[in-house]
Amino acid sequence: MPTPPPPPSVLFVCVHNAGRSQMAAAFLTHLAGDRVEVRSAGSAPADTVNPAVVEALAEVGIDISAEVPKVLTVDAVQASDVVITMGCGDTCPFFPGKRYLDWELPDPAGQGVDAVRPIRDEIEKRVHELLGEITGK
Repeated sequence: MPTPPPPPSVLFVCVHNAGRSQMAAAFLTHLAGDRVEVRSAGSAPADTVNPAVVEALAEVGIDISAEVPKVLTVDAVQASDVVITMGCGDTCPFFPGKRYLDWELPDPAGQGVDAVRPIRDEIEKRVHELLGEITGK
């Protein structure tokens, strides 16, 4: 019996890896479990995840309090099937054969939780759509 193909992999990228990409990765991990390999990174990572983002996700039952912003590497891009950028512009490396999506979303940096909630909800909606596309379910 042949081995099953590896799960699709998705990389979420924003500048600081402290808000949008963390939320997107958390939602996809929460919704997909082990059906999708999920990564997130930033072109200029912050020291910590935005506390308002941590709070906004906690409100919907997702704990990212232990997450740490990670630096974007060429290896992470090469290992991913889908790369979703969120405002990192030209700092994201491009490789032929990868599927790239750009999600234009407000940056939650410096915002309170009231401003983060609508960004969180939009990311959740887009992640649901993405999951349906890449898993066929």
